[in-house]
Amino acid sequence: MSKFDKRIYGEKMKRTSLILIQLLICSLLLGTLAFAHGGMEHILGTVTAITDHSLSVKTREGATKTVEFDGETKFLKGDAAATVKDVQVGNRVVIHAHNRDRSLHAAEVRIGTDAAPGQH
Repeated sequence: MSKFDKRIYGEKMKRTSLILIQLLICSLLLGTLAFAHGGMEHILGTVTAITDHSLSVKTREGATKTVEFDGETKFLKGDAAATVKDVQVGNRVVIHAHNRDRSLHAAEVRIGTDAAPGQH
């Protein structure tokens, strides 16, 4: 193998190594993000209805999703603890929910601190 061939081979190996390292880093980051979400579905939108055990939310995409809650569901408004009584129709919410028996069950409901547009 000539010096030229060795140099070209060495450069190709360096590039290949860099690409593999970048792919490894990306896969680790994506794995961490997936783990952080804990397999939960995230529902972002505006509350359209409230019952004693569920919230209906119109998502940004226009779909309406109903999410059940119970005594273990954590409610937050800003950084402060809240209850379901703090949720009102028109509030923006972010809900972290598990799929349980073909329905969504809220682990956490974050209530927005401002009203949705047109809901003042």
